[in-house]
Amino acid sequence: MYLFLDKNWLSHYRKMKARSEADKMSESNSVLVGNKPVMNYVLACITLFHGGAKEVNVKARGRSISRAVDIVEVVRRRFLPDTKVKRVGIGTQQMAPREEGGSPTNVSTIEITLER
Repeated sequence: MYLFLDKNWLSHYRKMKARSEADKMSESNSVLVGNKPVMNYVLACITLFHGGAKEVNVKARGRSISRAVDIVEVVRRRFLPDTKVKRVGIGTQQMAPREEGGSPTNVSTIEITLER
């Protein structure tokens, strides 16, 4: 059973809940690259920086690695020229076999950290 004292309390509660969700999102500061257009991820990076983030991590696996590099270059050269690449990490993840009895496959990964 919920007890709401007045409409102001409910609106205050909703605002506080939205703020706490935004705070959780801003803590990670990671952009995970997939199949969407490049500009969607560029906008996500710019939004994180304008939200007060000092660093943004751009992460990708497999075929999305080249798209992640494109995203970083667009952010650096077109939109935020004061942004620098702080760190680039590359690695490999071993994936479970698709079929039973098959061999595991390796997938390349990259993590590019931008700082402002």
